[in-house]
Amino acid sequence: MPHATASWLVDNTALSFEQIAAFCGLHILEVQAIADDTAATKLTGRDPVRAGELTMSEIEKGQKNPDYRLVMQKGPDQVRRTKGPRYTPVSKRQDKPDGIAWIIRNHPEISDGQIGKLIGTTRTTIAAIRDRTHWNIANIQPKDPVTLGLCSQRELDGLVAKAAKAAGIEAPVDSRLEGDREALIEQLRAEREAAHHLADDDHAGVQHAGGFIDPFKH
Repeated sequence: MPHATASWLVDNTALSFEQIAAFCGLHILEVQAIADDTAATKLTGRDPVRAGELTMSEIEKGQKNPDYRLVMQKGPDQVRRTKGPRYTPVSKRQDKPDGIAWIIRNHPEISDGQIGKLIGTTRTTIAAIRDRTHWNIANIQPKDPVTLGLCSQRELDGLVAKAAKAAGIEAPVDSRLEGDREALIEQLRAEREAAHHLADDDHAGVQHAGGFIDPFKH
C-alpha cells in the first residue's frame, strides 16, 4: 500500500517528496499529487511506524538530511491466499463467462470444481455455460482467461497439467508464440482496452448528437 503510506508520511513528517517517493517506490509526481490532494482517490494514511516498517529515529534522520534515504526495517506483510472463492475486481467480473467458455472448449479435462476455484465462480454458472442455458449465452465468446486478467499463466498451466495427469492424458503444449506468450497477452489486452475506449467514445458521441439514448437500441 505505497500510496497510503506516502499519504501518511506527507501529513505527519517533514520528509521531502524525493525521500517519500524513494521509500514508497513511487514517482515524485505521485507524491506531489497526494500532497496537493489531486490524487484520483482520497487516501487514508497508513502508519509505517505502527506497521513496524519504519522507526521514528529513521524518520528523524531523513528530516535532518534531505539526501538521506530511509531504510525499511521489514517488508510489508504479504497478503496470503485464503480458502474460499477467488476475489475478482468488479471491472473484470463481466469477463468471467468468456473465460469459463474458453476453458470448457479448450480443456474439457478440467473439472467444474477446478474451474470454479481458478476463475472464482459457481458450479451453477459453469454448468449453465456448458449446457448453453446461461441467460447471456448468445453474447459469450470464449477468451483466454489469462488475457482477460482472471488468472495468471502459471496458475492455468499448473491446473491444465494437474487435470491432464488425473485424466491420464498428455498435457497440451501451447506453442503459438514459441516462448513469447507474454507479448501476445499484452497485445490482446491493449487491443481490448482500445476497443473499450472506442465504444465509450462512440457512446459519448451519440449522447452529444442526439441528447437521448434509447437503452433498448444497440
